[in-house]
Amino acid sequence: MSIRMRGFTLLETLVALAVIGIAMAAAMRSTRFAIDTVTDLKARTVAGWVAQNLASELRAAQVFPEMGAASGRAVQGRQEFLWRREVGGTSNYSFRRVEIKVFLPERPEHAVASQIVYVARQQN
Repeated sequence: MSIRMRGFTLLETLVALAVIGIAMAAAMRSTRFAIDTVTDLKARTVAGWVAQNLASELRAAQVFPEMGAASGRAVQGRQEFLWRREVGGTSNYSFRRVEIKVFLPERPEHAVASQIVYVARQQN
């Protein structure tokens, strides 16, 4: 008389739980990577706006910038950024090359956005 029991053995249950645990860990890692990517993309987009705003302010002022470097802070989208502007000459004395770099305060050695604009001397 053998009675066949229905169900899973303890070993089968442990293997199934291990597989589910590994799958959940992989899903969590993938989700974390996606969140980091979105956060980085947001910071880069907003930093790009900071660089564009600085370039637009420079053009709107209609001033021929002095060569050299300047830096400051800007807040955009409730996030603070550091920026550095370097003005250099070109082969044509009537133009200046302006490079604007934007950084996150926690990583001031790595530019998250940069923009290069050329400013012309105003003719009277």
